[in-house]
Amino acid sequence: MKKYMKKGWVALLVLPIMMIMAGCTKFLDRKPLTATLDDLHQGTLESQVYGMYFTLRTSAGFSTLPWLDFHSIRDDDAEKGSSLTDGAEVVSEFDHFNYSKDDWAPNTYWNDHYTMINQANKALYTAKSQNVTDDASLRNVGEACFFRAYAYFELVKTYGDVPLINYLVSKPSDAIRPKSPASAIYAFIDSNLTVAVKYLPLTSAAYGNYPGRLTRGAANTLWAQTYLFRQNWAKVISTCNEVISSGVYSLTSKFTDIWKDGLNGAGKNGPESIWEMQANDGQNAQSNSAADNGTFWGTCQNVRQGGAGLEWNLGWGWNTPTQNLIDAWDSTDPRKPATILYSGQYDGGPDQGGYGATLPPYDALEANGGIARKYWNKKVYSDPAMRQFTGFINNNGQAPWINHRILRYADVILMLAEAANESGDGATAAANLEKIRNRASGNLGPARTIVPVVPFVSQAQMRTAIKNERRFEFAMEGYRFYDLVRWNDALSTLGPLGYTNRCRFYPIPQKAIDLSGGVLKQNPEW
Repeated sequence: MKKYMKKGWVALLVLPIMMIMAGCTKFLDRKPLTATLDDLHQGTLESQVYGMYFTLRTSAGFSTLPWLDFHSIRDDDAEKGSSLTDGAEVVSEFDHFNYSKDDWAPNTYWNDHYTMINQANKALYTAKSQNVTDDASLRNVGEACFFRAYAYFELVKTYGDVPLINYLVSKPSDAIRPKSPASAIYAFIDSNLTVAVKYLPLTSAAYGNYPGRLTRGAANTLWAQTYLFRQNWAKVISTCNEVISSGVYSLTSKFTDIWKDGLNGAGKNGPESIWEMQANDGQNAQSNSAADNGTFWGTCQNVRQGGAGLEWNLGWGWNTPTQNLIDAWDSTDPRKPATILYSGQYDGGPDQGGYGATLPPYDALEANGGIARKYWNKKVYSDPAMRQFTGFINNNGQAPWINHRILRYADVILMLAEAANESGDGATAAANLEKIRNRASGNLGPARTIVPVVPFVSQAQMRTAIKNERRFEFAMEGYRFYDLVRWNDALSTLGPLGYTNRCRFYPIPQKAIDLSGGVLKQNPEW
């Protein structure tokens, strides 16, 4: 069970006295230079880039409860979960949109994103100061630019206008900056992803034996997402087609296989994976330590023991499906039992992503052998073989080996479908929607009766079909809240839960505003 920890401080914007350089576009027009110590230079740069992967995996703002609060629990498909008393403030803050200007989760989310930006700035300053030209170092430059774009994209979606830190910070007061308009943040993201696409390799094999390292496909997928939020349909189409034409990715044949985290990494980094946060834990490790490359991503969402036996002490039980999602989802869709675990019911066995177990009954009070939620997120359901292998069985309820699937090929296909439809190309929209629906059916083909073909009738009809498809394909993955906002559907969909128009952006942490001496202004309407 997670105890919500309160931190007594919050960084203003970034940690002080860090090395920061200006926009990534400097690397595009720099003349080649000769370096005689490329290996030593690259070693320093490589270690700094590793730090960004570490932040992604271990910082709560990217890997556990705060990220889930902002990205998943705010939608109509997920709720806080866990027990009635564990993190009870989240129900008000994120399930019902009574946003807080000063609490652990929002403060941590803000801090961790600026920490990652700071790390990227330091690595880019190092690369510039060393005049790197070797391929390995330039790949590191691409990685740093990607991470900076990724962090800023999450910030601009969450807050709108935010401070843009794109210069060398030599003293803490240098980090006191007013907000920049969202348009400037997006332009900065574009400049970073331009460099990332230029320098990142086609596959992670270029790095050696390091699966999960960033690639050109990851940069283009993230870029397509940013264009989607700006409704730049032509750019979405061209960027998605870049990913598709690379030939690197394909839809995993069986939907349940996407989520496997078995022995020896079976199921991780599959053909559909564009970017995964990597997590591992060794034999008999019984540890979530950095040395074991563990993470709390899977732990925080796995079934909570409650009043059940020790064999169900799997995790903290956050981010659970809502009754709204259950009721809206056609039960003939095979993705539904592959996404949702039902208390008191059989887990469906291997055909439905289960392991042959029957869950304890639901009991909100966690009494009489019961567990606190009716439904659980099956996309992070931990493999008993891995529990036995690592020692996390009948113990303290963790699953530190589960990867976070951040970018996957299905999103590329559905982004292309949406952009094509909005551009008046209904045939392309329908063809790409069909790719996802056919896979969802189990590849039964056009004559199937479950998850049937949706032909193009009109732009409005296809728009609705694509929205529904995104909901069910990505259920519990953290897409839906921001989709609802960008579609202007948030008020009608989330209004009954307490959402109002001002909730499209979260308020800036009050401590950051206070520490800025008033230079940083609160978001409008807050």
